[in-house]
Amino acid sequence: MSEAPTRPVALRNTVRARLLAIALLPVLILLPLLLVTSVKNWSHRFDEVLIAKVAGELTVAHQHLAGLMERRGAEISALGQSAVFQRLSSDSASLSDFLEGQRLRMGLDFLYFVNADGQTVLAGRAAPLRNPRGWPVVATALSGHRQTAIDIFDGEVLAALSPDMAAQARLELVPTRAAAPTERTEETRGMVVHAAAPAPGGALVGGLLLNRNLGFIDEINELVYPVGSLTGGNLGTATLFLEDVRVSTNVRLFENVRALGTRVSAEVRQKVLTEGKTWLARAFVVNDWYISAYEPILDSFGNRVGMLYVGFLEAPFRQAERRTHLLIGGSFLFVMVLSVPILLAFARGIFKPLERMNRAIAKVELGDLGARSNIRGRDDEISRLAAHLDSLLDQLQERDRRLRDWAEELESRVASRTRDLEEANRQLEMTSKQLILSEKLAALGEITAGVAHEINNPLAVIQGNLDVIHEDLGPAAEPLRTEFTLIQEQIQAISLLVTKLLRFTRPEEFEQEGAGLDPDQAVRSTLPLVQHILSNSDIELVLDLAAGGEVAMNETELQQVLVNLMINAIQAMPEGGTLSLRTRSDEGRLTIEVLDTGIGMDEELQARIFDPFFSTKRNEGTGLGLSITRDLVQRAGGDITVASAPGQGSCFRIRLPLSTDAAG
Repeated sequence: MSEAPTRPVALRNTVRARLLAIALLPVLILLPLLLVTSVKNWSHRFDEVLIAKVAGELTVAHQHLAGLMERRGAEISALGQSAVFQRLSSDSASLSDFLEGQRLRMGLDFLYFVNADGQTVLAGRAAPLRNPRGWPVVATALSGHRQTAIDIFDGEVLAALSPDMAAQARLELVPTRAAAPTERTEETRGMVVHAAAPAPGGALVGGLLLNRNLGFIDEINELVYPVGSLTGGNLGTATLFLEDVRVSTNVRLFENVRALGTRVSAEVRQKVLTEGKTWLARAFVVNDWYISAYEPILDSFGNRVGMLYVGFLEAPFRQAERRTHLLIGGSFLFVMVLSVPILLAFARGIFKPLERMNRAIAKVELGDLGARSNIRGRDDEISRLAAHLDSLLDQLQERDRRLRDWAEELESRVASRTRDLEEANRQLEMTSKQLILSEKLAALGEITAGVAHEINNPLAVIQGNLDVIHEDLGPAAEPLRTEFTLIQEQIQAISLLVTKLLRFTRPEEFEQEGAGLDPDQAVRSTLPLVQHILSNSDIELVLDLAAGGEVAMNETELQQVLVNLMINAIQAMPEGGTLSLRTRSDEGRLTIEVLDTGIGMDEELQARIFDPFFSTKRNEGTGLGLSITRDLVQRAGGDITVASAPGQGSCFRIRLPLSTDAAG
């Protein structure tokens, strides 16, 4: 016996695949998922550490700026309270020279004295200033309190204080990627540390211009980012913004060119300057991505006029992060390369015997009942299971042989019983059809008889009342003789029609034993039953009655045959035509023909029209009319045939034996 081919099995459904999945699932799926989750969590925490670091650095820069402002305010306050200042305050020329020396000593860009009337003495010269009391800082000092703030001076004010300051403040704007659109080409305003303190007879006011103040910004950067504080030789950056323009920065546009005049990105401007929030996230700075921190700077009026920024390049940290990921991934792959072969070696000792058992079962399923696993030489659970499987397959093969023998015997018995059942079913179907037909005809007879009786009752009342009216009128009824006669005739016509209906539905009540039936009279008695259909159609009725004898057939049954044939003929002529009825006697038999000029029938349709329940009228007919007609004619000892052609009408021919008495 040749070996049965094994059924192809999808890899995911094999024993090998399942055992490998059990062995490798923790190593190849669960551990990688755990590793990926851990690495993602570590990366998230790494980003949080970077943000926390830059946030702390922003705090240091903010405190340094605040300390600078406080020191400047304290120095100006101490100068205003000094004995030398009080001694020279009444001499404008001497005071101007003195203030110039102190300005240089304190590193200020301007220093002046303003009295309560708004008159000023500027260091180095005596030029008056326009409305210095309009600054909140100056107004506060004149009221007796020291104040320091960052204010924005326009170019005109800077020029009035010092032409050098106006020149230092002017910056050409550099087109910057991701910045908000602007039509300006230069920045002429100056960001100033503005300090004022009370002095005898007025207030002492000084300021430090922060535009291009590289020493100040480098001092912040060295404080926030000392050497070695960042990985990979990364250099931190710090910047002061006047609105969104870098006016003092150590960010490089090129290798030795600071990015003065460049602008912050539109996204940062919106959040910090417009919304007044602190930015702690990565941001695009000039030409690279930085881990950045921005905070708004408020002037003495409380308006957001600039930003303080610190940050460091993101790239070195991302490179370090990628190196860490690669190290972790490489270590994991190294462990996999070592562990997977070991796991496969253990799994192979399990799935090979199981695959042999699976192949044996697959061959049995395909019909090779002699297939066996034949696993020998092992003493473990799988070997014992294989031996038990082979034993079961032996029993299965024996039982299959017995079942085949029983199946052959059962098949012969079933074939015999099937033939008997088919014959019984055919007889039952014929009986059921006849029973349905009988039930329908009986129900129709009951309904028709009931209607006829119900018509008779009011008809008798009408007849009785007509007689009473005629008698009561007496001679006065003579002018109405014609009308009374017409009513009487119609009542008799209705009575005659009802009597015919009763004879048609209950023939047993009117049957005359031993009497022959005149076919011509039966045809004429049938016409009123279909007169209402003829009246509604454009059909001409032609009678050619020459029976010349009687037939031994119940009148009602013959009428039913004629009604069925005439109705079918009328329905075959929807556009009108001619309906002909003929009777003839010849050689002891009567021939009745029903002819129409309708649509006709082909040979296939003629062969089926007498079958029970066959109908060409879809839902309008039951398919029993012609079948009943044939049964009634055959029961009377006759036969019925049809001759037809498509488009040439049809002719139904009934042949019945003549009554013996009539023939004699």
